Amino acid sequence: MRLGVLFSGGKDSLFACWKAMQHEEVACLITVVSRNPESYMFHTPNIHLAGLQAEAAGLPLVEVETAGEKEAELLDLKRALLEARDRFGIEGVVTGAILSVYQATRVQRLCHELDLWCFNPLWHTDQEAYMEELIGAGFRVIIAGVFSCPFDASWLGREIDRRTLDELRKAAQKYQITLTGEGGEFETFVIDAPFFSRRIAIEEASRVYRNYNGVLRIERAGLVEK
Repeated sequence: MRLGVLFSGGKDSLFACWKAMQHEEVACLITVVSRNPESYMFHTPNIHLAGLQAEAAGLPLVEVETAGEKEAELLDLKRALLEARDRFGIEGVVTGAILSVYQATRVQRLCHELDLWCFNPLWHTDQEAYMEELIGAGFRVIIAGVFSCPFDASWLGREIDRRTLDELRKAAQKYQITLTGEGGEFETFVIDAPFFSRRIAIEEASRVYRNYNGVLRIERAGLVEK
């Protein structure tokens, strides 16, 4: 089956892509670029670098823009899915949804309308096992946004290695947050994956942070040999 992957550049969509590759053919990546940083549906930190990640993965990218208005943004997602179906013959859609019923049900509804199969390899996965597998498989992931206590500015740009994962475990237990950031506590950006031919090198970035809310803005990045 030819699949299109809903792609944000964060760990969940890239891990879901990798899982899909083990069973089916990934024909393209699909990115919706929201002008609204508070989008209900779409990841926004550093979404402008999705093309660079797609190049590293050697996959074509279908990219559309949206104003990011609640519910109306689904029409732009539908437009992206139609383009992916027309250009690359996709028969199904892969998502990185873990717990968000809001996102999962809306994608499933669109897929049903367009007669596309919906594949959610991370849905209600064991979050501990997932994070361990992510690191063990060779994904290199940095924290690109923080949006809750206890994350101070020092977390921005940190790579999620086993030491960081230990700290996330402690934070999850103490503050009742999700280990994966699925509750919106943090966002990520992938700089390397098992299926990347080259890794992403961040050349210039800045941090904007206030009151447990901050983003690492990657202003310049390139591809380098692993």
